[in-house]
Amino acid sequence: MKFGKEFAAQMVPEWKTAYMDYDYLKSLLKEIQAFKQRIKQQQQQPIPHGMIRSLSMYRAFSGLLHRQQSVGSTSTSLDVEDHSILVNFVNRNGFEKYETTFYMQGEKGGEYELVYFRRLDDEFNKVVKFYKSKVAEVKQEAETLNKQMDAFIAFRIKVENPLGWSWQDRSDDMTRLASAITASATALTASTPAGSRASGRRSVEHMEIIEEGPIVNNDSDEEKKDNVKPDIEAQAIEKPVNGFKQHKHAPLQILDRVKMNNTLETPRSTIKVILNAPKQSDLKFNMENLKSIENKLKRALVEFYRKLLLLKSYSFLNTLAFSKIMKKYDKISSRNASKSYMNMVDSSYLGSSEEVTKLMERVEVTVIKHFANSNRRKGMNILRPKTRKQRHTTTFYTGFFAGCAFALILALILIIRARHFSNHDGTNKYMETMFPLYSLFGFIVLHTVMYAGSVYFWRRYRVNYAFIFGFKQGTELGYREVLLVSFGLAAMALASVLSNLHMEMDPETKDYKAFTEIVPLIVVLVIFVILFLPFNILYRSSRFFFLTCLFHCILAPLYKVRLPDFFLADQLTSQVQAFRSLEFYICYYGWGDFRHRENSCKSNDVFTTFSFIVSVIPFWSRLFQCLRRFFEEKDTPQVYNAVKYFLTIVALCLRTAYSLNNNKLNWKILALVFSVTAAIVGTYWDLIYDWGLLQRQSRNRWLRDKLLIPRKSVYFGAMVLNVVLRFAWLQTVFSFKLSGLHTQNMITIVASLEIIRRGVWNFFRLENEHLNNVGKYRAFKSVPLPFNYEEDDEEERGPVGKAMTIGIISWSHVLGSNRVDWEYWKKAGDRIIGSLSPPEVAL
Repeated sequence: MKFGKEFAAQMVPEWKTAYMDYDYLKSLLKEIQAFKQRIKQQQQQPIPHGMIRSLSMYRAFSGLLHRQQSVGSTSTSLDVEDHSILVNFVNRNGFEKYETTFYMQGEKGGEYELVYFRRLDDEFNKVVKFYKSKVAEVKQEAETLNKQMDAFIAFRIKVENPLGWSWQDRSDDMTRLASAITASATALTASTPAGSRASGRRSVEHMEIIEEGPIVNNDSDEEKKDNVKPDIEAQAIEKPVNGFKQHKHAPLQILDRVKMNNTLETPRSTIKVILNAPKQSDLKFNMENLKSIENKLKRALVEFYRKLLLLKSYSFLNTLAFSKIMKKYDKISSRNASKSYMNMVDSSYLGSSEEVTKLMERVEVTVIKHFANSNRRKGMNILRPKTRKQRHTTTFYTGFFAGCAFALILALILIIRARHFSNHDGTNKYMETMFPLYSLFGFIVLHTVMYAGSVYFWRRYRVNYAFIFGFKQGTELGYREVLLVSFGLAAMALASVLSNLHMEMDPETKDYKAFTEIVPLIVVLVIFVILFLPFNILYRSSRFFFLTCLFHCILAPLYKVRLPDFFLADQLTSQVQAFRSLEFYICYYGWGDFRHRENSCKSNDVFTTFSFIVSVIPFWSRLFQCLRRFFEEKDTPQVYNAVKYFLTIVALCLRTAYSLNNNKLNWKILALVFSVTAAIVGTYWDLIYDWGLLQRQSRNRWLRDKLLIPRKSVYFGAMVLNVVLRFAWLQTVFSFKLSGLHTQNMITIVASLEIIRRGVWNFFRLENEHLNNVGKYRAFKSVPLPFNYEEDDEEERGPVGKAMTIGIISWSHVLGSNRVDWEYWKKAGDRIIGSLSPPEVAL
């Protein structure tokens, strides 16, 4: 694979614009190469023989005697480095950047090379600036994680040792440890040589037990001066006991300044927020809270380690890209400028900074010690990114079930044609009862196939759908896994259809026996059993994720709205007919005489009432989600989105009333007006907000500034298709009928068209979300932290008061006390600070 493709494949998708533009610089090199080829061709053009003869008459006379040139008199300078460029670090108007001076501007084509180096410097300065900003962000986050770890260790001490730590207890522990080691050494004295004995004695006497330091580790003196932040743990004085250096336990006083963040979003917490109850809670020292805090911190450290991995990859890839492009330049220009330029790259912040590597090492040590019981293999398994392995069995079974599904479809068509099913006496009854039951599986299969197509194109155009949806790393399903589920369900549903149809039309089994009629119910029960199966098989993580989002959609107002929740709710709005099929299942098998294929669902008032309720449940969920987002985020467009769903709910109810009231004209007019209005508003919202298209001032006329698909015609075709399929719902109002098609067939076709529209919508909706993340360089998800620090008082007192507070904590820790009289020390500190003169306070 060429480097350009490999470089693009390994980029962080959300940081694509921050990487070196390798293709653009390569195009500049092609211009230089093309110019040099033109010059070479001009120099190689043949000169006419007469002109050569005339020109030779004007050459300088070489003399009658042949003079031999001495060896070594020529200066080829082959071994001398070509100093064609000089890279300087300059500061212009407060902006620090690198500039390359090109010394060969006077040569032919020098202006092309000058442009190349200008653009090269721009790309390098862009990369360095972005890298510095991201390193500064992770260093700041590391400071926050330091405080969280201090509080976590203190919390662990409080839970595991409620009486606290004292210096006497620690001295006794270290004395017992020293005695045990001394006894072990004495036991080995008889079988140990004298020299080894002496060295062993020295090693025991000078043995030290040292606790690891904080995550942030700044080595340079300047950074130490700029980041003078006293570490409470580092200030603790260690008292040697029997030649041992003691563990530095985290001071328990830190727990007086923290509270637990109630990050678990539940209906109860939402109600508390509505009642203005605080989200933070006091510390409760029990093992359950300790496990919860440990899990949250582990997740935070894993996500932080992933950031560091991406930053390290960013630095390596860009350094390699500059090396590759400079080698290409040397090859094209016949110069030796890459060495000078790469020396500058290696000495710059991008190539020489080791802060990310050191942070990675500190995170590894922290996770291994505190979350893996000092088991390195276990700790690294926690930190290493997990990727789903592509198994050949998945591809095999996907193809196998796909072949079975297509074979069953062909068999079904042949059976219907051979046995003249359309002319059968019970055809109408079969279509009114059994067809709605089996159409449920068709809707689910079609939707999953469309989702698999979306996943395929998301991966092809590098849309980071796993990050956008928030899937657990390594558990996201690829299009092969989704197709396996789709074709497996299709094969099972088609097999049940064929078995039911065969028993229906076979004279020997023509009696409407119970088993014949409950075949579709058995398939539905199997699907629900698989969906709620608690065992770690059949993509348990994805099933649990789906059920969690579904539960959030059902209780929409009581849960914070995340993208997976409202994305799933949007999918459910396209499955209105599937919800009605589920309602018919309950009515048919619960209150109908399914043994004789008789039911009175349509004449039942309860069924009619629930026909309205069931069909609008997904739209109510989206309506509540929009309203919650408006109240939380103060995002005004969410109100317009809520109005859109309210219009759709009204239109849907009117269409249902129109179909249940024998197609009366008044209901028809109302249903038509609201349906057209809802379709227009929905189409406008799809194209403008969800897809981000139809922008007049865009570089791409009527599209976005940035597009993932190279062909613009795809976007225009998708917009036209969205409009057409949006208005397909009007068929339920106008009651279009095609010859040879049953009413249930038309309902199924219209519902399938809506599912297809939603499948196309999925790709462009997530593409727009991905481009928004790219524009803001959002490549990481925020992880809730367990503790919240109360540092407002310290900030108000200023640096002197803050330093005094830290000193008080340290000295109280030395004296062995577990708590501090904060009010007393605060008043004393205020008196001392107030007595200082302004210059002394400033110092």
